[in-house]
Amino acid sequence: MKRVYVDYAATTPLDPSVLEAMKPYFTVVYGNASSINTFGLEAKRALEDARNTIAGSMNAKPNELIFTGSATEASNLALKGVAFKEGKRKMHLAISTIEHHCVLNSAEWLRKQGFKVVHLPVDRFGLLDIGELENALRRGVSIVSIIHANNEIGTIQPIKEIGKLCHEYNAYFHTDAAQSFGKIPIDVEKMNIDLMTVNAHKIYGPKGVGALYIRKEIEIEPLLHGGNHEFGLRSSTENVPGIMGFAKAVELRKKEMNLEAQKLTKFKDHLIKGVLEIEHAYLNGHPTKSLSNIVNFRFSYIEGESLILLLNEEGIAASTGSACSSTSLEPSHVLLALGLKPEEVHGSLRLSFGKYTTEENIDYILEVLPHSVEKLREISPLFTEKRT
Repeated sequence: MKRVYVDYAATTPLDPSVLEAMKPYFTVVYGNASSINTFGLEAKRALEDARNTIAGSMNAKPNELIFTGSATEASNLALKGVAFKEGKRKMHLAISTIEHHCVLNSAEWLRKQGFKVVHLPVDRFGLLDIGELENALRRGVSIVSIIHANNEIGTIQPIKEIGKLCHEYNAYFHTDAAQSFGKIPIDVEKMNIDLMTVNAHKIYGPKGVGALYIRKEIEIEPLLHGGNHEFGLRSSTENVPGIMGFAKAVELRKKEMNLEAQKLTKFKDHLIKGVLEIEHAYLNGHPTKSLSNIVNFRFSYIEGESLILLLNEEGIAASTGSACSSTSLEPSHVLLALGLKPEEVHGSLRLSFGKYTTEENIDYILEVLPHSVEKLREISPLFTEKRT
C-alpha cells in the first residue's frame, strides 16, 4: 500500500540535518546551560547562538526571544503574562473567532478571572473584519491577538495593517505564527508585531520546543517561577538539544522556504482544480490569500471523519481540521465562523503538504478521493433523499 502523508499542518517529519545537529547536545555538550562549569558554559554558548539565529530570522533582538516548551505555552505566556502585569482594570483582550484553541481557551480562562474579552468576526474567507477591530480598539482594548495564518484553512491575515491599527490606539499586538513561521517571510519590526508565538515542529524541527517574541519595552508576568531562566520570564532548565534543532530548522527554512512555496503552490492549485470537479465539493478559506501548504474542502452529504478513515485505508493520512481537537465530535469553530452550517462543517477535509510531498502524491489523492466520496454518498440517506 502507498503511504501518503498530507497532514503537515499537524506536524512535520524531522529533517535528517536537524537530527544530526541535535545529537551532540545529548551526548557531548550535555551540561545545564545555567551551570557555570565548563560543561554548562558550552551549553550556554550554544543556546545563545541558537537564540541569535532564530531571533535574526524574524528581525528581532536576541534578548526579545524566550524559549518555551511549545507554541501553546508561548501563547499562554503572551496573553496571561500581559493580563496579570496590566491588571483587570486595564487589560481588555480582543481575539478573532478563528484562533487556535490555545488562544481561545486562554482568553476564556482570563474571562473567568474577570478580564474583559471580545471576539472579532471574520468574513466567509476567514479574513478579519478590520472595521470591527477598530470599533473594539475605540472601546478600550489593550491587547489584540490575531492568528497570522489559520491552521485549518490557511487564510493569511493582513498582519502589518492590523499591527499598525493596534499601535494607533496604543494597544499591544500578539500574533500566533505557529503555522506561518518558516513558510512566509516575517519581520516583527516592519509588521508592527509586539508579541509572536512560533514553534519548531511545524518546520521540520523537534516537538516540545517553542518560542515567544516579546518586544523589549513590554513587561509580562511569568507563569512559571523557579530558577530565573530565560531572563526571568520562563523558569525551567532549557531544552538545549531541542533548541539547537529549532535553530537548525530555521537555518534550513531560509534556504528552502521560497522554492518550497513555489512547488507547493503548484501542487495546491492542481489539487483544488481536481477536487472541485467532484460534485458538491467546495473550497473553504481564501482562494489566494492563504498558505501554499494548506487546503480545506467540504463535501456535501458525507461525514469528514468517515472520509478520513476511508482515505487512511488507502494509505493517505489527512485530517478534518486541527490535530489538537481531532478527537472531538464538535464541528470546527473555524468553519462555523465562516458562516457555514454545522452539517456543512462536518463534511470537511484538510490536506496539508510539505517538502517531502511529490507530484505523484497529489495525483494519487486525486485518484482515490473521488471514489471515496462516491462510496460514502452511496450509503448516505441525505444524498439518497436528494437524488430522489
